[in-house]
Amino acid sequence: MPENTENGNGYDFVVVANRLAVNHVTNEDGTTGWERSPGGLVTALAPLMESSEGAWVGWHGAADDVLEPFDHGDMHLVPVPLSSDDIEDYYEGFSNGTLWPLYHDVIARPDFHRHWFEAYRRVNQRFAEHTAEVAAHQATVWVQDYQLQLVPAMLRDLRPDLTIGFFNHIPFPPPGLFAQLPWRHSVLRGLLGADLIGFQRASDASNFRRAVHNRMGYYVEDAMIHVPLQTQAPDHGSPLVGFNADADRGTAVRVKSAPPSGAARLVEAKEFPISIDTATITALAKREDIIARSQKIREELGNPETVLLGVDRLDYTKGIRHRMKAYEELLQNGSLTVGQVCMVQVASPSREGVESYRLLKEEIERTVGRISGEFDTLSHPAIRYLHHSYPIEEMVALYMAADVMLVTALRDGMNLVAKEYVAARRGDDGVLVLSEFTGAADQLRQALLINPHDVDELKAAILRATTMDSDDASARMENLRRQVVHHDVRRWATDFLDRLGELTGSPSVKG
Repeated sequence: MPENTENGNGYDFVVVANRLAVNHVTNEDGTTGWERSPGGLVTALAPLMESSEGAWVGWHGAADDVLEPFDHGDMHLVPVPLSSDDIEDYYEGFSNGTLWPLYHDVIARPDFHRHWFEAYRRVNQRFAEHTAEVAAHQATVWVQDYQLQLVPAMLRDLRPDLTIGFFNHIPFPPPGLFAQLPWRHSVLRGLLGADLIGFQRASDASNFRRAVHNRMGYYVEDAMIHVPLQTQAPDHGSPLVGFNADADRGTAVRVKSAPPSGAARLVEAKEFPISIDTATITALAKREDIIARSQKIREELGNPETVLLGVDRLDYTKGIRHRMKAYEELLQNGSLTVGQVCMVQVASPSREGVESYRLLKEEIERTVGRISGEFDTLSHPAIRYLHHSYPIEEMVALYMAADVMLVTALRDGMNLVAKEYVAARRGDDGVLVLSEFTGAADQLRQALLINPHDVDELKAAILRATTMDSDDASARMENLRRQVVHHDVRRWATDFLDRLGELTGSPSVKG
């Protein structure tokens, strides 16, 4: 591993994420190796890594296994080891048992356990140390997502020469909800170690800035947060609007919410909505084999007039139960009939060791069984439920086969499925029904926007989508496609890194 020195050793651009940019695979001949992950984040950043002497720091996916750094293609990969206990407490525990439900509007109850947070702190420190070792002098480091919110401040302590960005891929909760977190001040201080903090939506960035103002008492002006360089003595004559560095242990102090009189570091917190690899999706949609597969899918469903499609991780935030309830009621009251319509629900496995996810899976399967048993005919299924993950080629074929895409998440940072559906449409047909509680709703305004908690509104939107005038549908889809094509994932990465360079005066990372 290169040592970071002022002589220029090390890597000029470092990405830090919970997982590495590669997956371990077993080949047909029994040999094993690595292949690049297909996700949008890797797609966006790989060209930058290849042109900027880049390194990627992350866990390689196997517990209790230590690997040395290695190269794959033009990327240098730095594995961070995690034990079984780390995975249970840091990842399944604090990240997904505490932060995930809290950040998604407490749709499920978050659990607060001190040993989970201690594991989270310990693992974040490990990520920061591995990053500090591999980054060149004055390198740009981009930390990704909610599993690593303490890393920016830890990294700044270790390497004050670095330019540090952070991007939060999931929602950031309103201050009232965030205040429930016992370690709220540690999280805020961790994130404020970055120079630029990116969020999916303007409302998420606003929630964060308000939390900083309310809990820390730091002065906030537009998107800029003034972070004092040194801890200042409390002013006991001012209103109680924040807490000092000991606040997680319950020691409250009074601080001023005004421009700091001493030196301060400026941190910007604003929205940078992520997108998809549009070019890859559109290219796949032109392939003859995928076009043929999309037609075959409709045949296998009995050639209904309308195919409704839902594609989600099996997660309680995705609104799958509400979607199925709306569909079932439409069948019950005769507004829709089997043969006229069929619903396909892809629900990829997710966190199956967690009790709330296991219970959700059982409930969804009972609902599917009830709908099938009551409404299936010999030649036409009412619903096709697929509890699998599929390669991107099959997903594009499904998108092309579907007349209506149902994205009904109760809360979502972005929801890239909505954008993938739009990108996969070869013509200007197809209708997107989209929850207003997704980040995608901010950009895809010509979708049918709905409140997924209102089952009657959801039913009305499904009916409208199945009967929409072709000219109306075409105009809407043309607008949606224009937005998705012009704002792809590479533009997202470039916009963020360009702004990070402007803020710090550091060289911009170019792909």
